Amino acid sequence: MKFQKQIDINVPVEEAFKWHEQPGALARLLPPFEDVRVHHSTGGIQHGARVEMSVPMGPLRKRWVAEHRDYVPNERFTDVQLRGPFARWEHTHLFESRDANSCTLIDSVDYRLPMGSIGRTFGGSSVARMLETMFRFRHERTKSDLELHHAFQDKPRMKILISGSTGLIGSALIPFLTTGGHDVYRLVRDEKHAHLNPQAIYWNIKEGEVNRQELEGFDAVIHLGGANIAGHRWTKKYKETIKNSRVKSTQLLAGLLATLHKKPKVLVSASAVGFYGDRGDEILTEQTTSGLGFLPEVARAWEEAAKPAAEAGIRVVHPRFGIVLSPNGGALKEMQRPFRWGVGGVVGSGRQYWSSISLDDAISAIYFAIMRDDVSGPVNITMPEQTTCRQFVKTLGSVLNRPTVLPLPSPAVHAIMGEMGEALLLHSTRAVPEKLKAINFPFRHPTLREAIEFSLGRFQQK
Repeated sequence: MKFQKQIDINVPVEEAFKWHEQPGALARLLPPFEDVRVHHSTGGIQHGARVEMSVPMGPLRKRWVAEHRDYVPNERFTDVQLRGPFARWEHTHLFESRDANSCTLIDSVDYRLPMGSIGRTFGGSSVARMLETMFRFRHERTKSDLELHHAFQDKPRMKILISGSTGLIGSALIPFLTTGGHDVYRLVRDEKHAHLNPQAIYWNIKEGEVNRQELEGFDAVIHLGGANIAGHRWTKKYKETIKNSRVKSTQLLAGLLATLHKKPKVLVSASAVGFYGDRGDEILTEQTTSGLGFLPEVARAWEEAAKPAAEAGIRVVHPRFGIVLSPNGGALKEMQRPFRWGVGGVVGSGRQYWSSISLDDAISAIYFAIMRDDVSGPVNITMPEQTTCRQFVKTLGSVLNRPTVLPLPSPAVHAIMGEMGEALLLHSTRAVPEKLKAINFPFRHPTLREAIEFSLGRFQQK
């Protein structure tokens, strides 16, 4: 059996091929909705390099070992299954130059299903649909990533330090940056890991420990660390954890960066649209004042903690993130299961605004923040389309083809989740990305439907 799909990309063929050679390419190519896990990889894409993964097979997981062969720079490489779910799998990546500034990427897969004619009869159509969905996703992401990096081709590659690298945003941001040729280091809280990894720097926020000398010479620092606001009921103690994990880490990092001999040009220090609080239908731009309540209090202190860096001449950007949409974490991951079971519905009145953004647009916005010298201060990281809870619920139900008839009334939210539920689900925040629109930021997914469809692999290729 044979599958083939191609896409035109507006970058030179050399750039497209090099992207696939960079660390992180495989992570960017794996669809989040397929739950493929990489256990080990060696040698990039050159002949003899291997990748060991596991893939879901019903309730179980199947080991998949692939070896790269037929490596011809700027033309092709192939991965062949040595062990895995197929009786045969040979995937050839072909690169054809269209002109000096564009190329065509062609994925050609020759495969055979196990169990011969029985496998073809009962699994042939479902595998064909799976391949179409997977490569549609891969091509859209590859094209968008490559063309965004190409837009900044005249800028030098950076040495970048990231905290919060294992979180939803950080774990996606790192492979995006490394495929663009940037040199990425991580701030980690595991001292043993830092000793074993030359591109990890240990820090202990509670004790104020970090080797100041190791912070010298970075071009950009991206601070994403902080305790999960939805990971625990908001007791008095956990609220202190939420606030301290953000404020103390930012104070420590910004204070040290301000004293360096070779300071970074930019510090991107995370924040959130919780800065604005519960504001009903009010349109909230980066110029809007902060609101009342616990989350606005945390966000104000969080942003204030980065002031030493700004006062030392470092350009500081505060991305105020809305709900980041990904099946790998956050709200969309939590909502998928009840919606797939047909028990999803409107929360509270449904009139409250839920400001959101796709994960790929969130990391692209961070990239703009470090690459463009004219971006500073707070930046709303939300999509142009403003949607209420009701619109969000109906859109998700439509994409999943599931009913949305079981509401969650406000009293139930209070009873089940307490203050956390009220702040995260019932408060209304209509934050608009005024600064991103002013700099002509190229939103990949400007509407909620586009963001959800892409995240869940249910979109049509553009």
